[in-house]
Amino acid sequence: MTTGFFWDERCFWHGGGNYAGMLPVGGLVQPMNGGLPESPETKRRLKNLIAVTGLARDLVMRGAAPATTADLLRVHPAHYLERFKALSDAGGGELGRRTPFGPGGYEIAALSAGLAKAALLAVLQDEMDNAYALSRPPGHHCLPDFPNGFCLLNNIGIAIEAARAAGLAQRFAVLDWDVHHGNGTEAIFYDRADVLTVSIHQDRNYPMDTGAFADRGTGAGAGCNLNIPLPPGTGHKGYLAAMDRLALPAIRDFAPDVLIIACGYDAAANDPLGRMLATADTFAQMTARVMKLARDICDGRLVMVHEGGYSETYVPFCGHAVLQTMAGSTVHAPDPFAEVFPLRQPDAGFDAYLDTVIDDMAAHLTA
Repeated sequence: MTTGFFWDERCFWHGGGNYAGMLPVGGLVQPMNGGLPESPETKRRLKNLIAVTGLARDLVMRGAAPATTADLLRVHPAHYLERFKALSDAGGGELGRRTPFGPGGYEIAALSAGLAKAALLAVLQDEMDNAYALSRPPGHHCLPDFPNGFCLLNNIGIAIEAARAAGLAQRFAVLDWDVHHGNGTEAIFYDRADVLTVSIHQDRNYPMDTGAFADRGTGAGAGCNLNIPLPPGTGHKGYLAAMDRLALPAIRDFAPDVLIIACGYDAAANDPLGRMLATADTFAQMTARVMKLARDICDGRLVMVHEGGYSETYVPFCGHAVLQTMAGSTVHAPDPFAEVFPLRQPDAGFDAYLDTVIDDMAAHLTA
């Protein structure tokens, strides 16, 4: 098994300015490290952890060139890119909702998209069995002309269109298990029949006005979008049930040429921006499931693109579990919360309720 790991130190240098939590502040409130909750530390610590455990030796470590202007224009209109570049060159600012950036923000965002593009092309060109892009800033909330939720360019959308332009694939499936709805990726492909977008997310977390189960796509894309909104506190069993009974069957039926995961870790039990109680083992088991599905339907072609996840203590262990599974490695990083987080899982009554929620969505899909 050859697993690529695409990263660049410069992506850790993206900054969020005078933010604390989700909002800009002043006066006596100190900004967080890096400004936004989307700080460099979660990603840098993941990179550090795979080096310390030795897992990095089982990965093909690569950098990548930034996405080109031509790459970006396949997804984002010229007027948006020009406005973004001008503000970046002027020292930074904010274009949309909760998307501040500093000097060089445009170039760092293009590099983040370039990592996703390189990972996808490497897998489609059979250079690697699967690949992981440690992209930062993230991308799944960014619409073509409106950035939001820490996302300035849509990394996965840019990667998909680059792969299509290169003639490497025709049908793509995107499974987004970030705790927040993948509204940007959904919007880009909402009327397309060649890209299936599936989002498993905490119901009405962010954005609060998107992500409904009833939103299935439009025009040629009708039926090619699937939202799986889950209640707060869903937990380990609920995530696996949603995967097994909703997400994976939809992807299998679509039969893509490659499977791309918008891999956020903010569904983890101690994440400050989610309330979903997932564990490192949850992410490992979801990874094992998508790897098996990819082997069954698209010759194992699987790409992970890093999205959210805001716990500096836990994201590295969740990411390590994903990468260990992808690489089939024996290098293990013991979960420091393995005794605590299982005790915080939902009780049998909540699990029974969640079964009815998932059953209802499955019934509507087959009706």
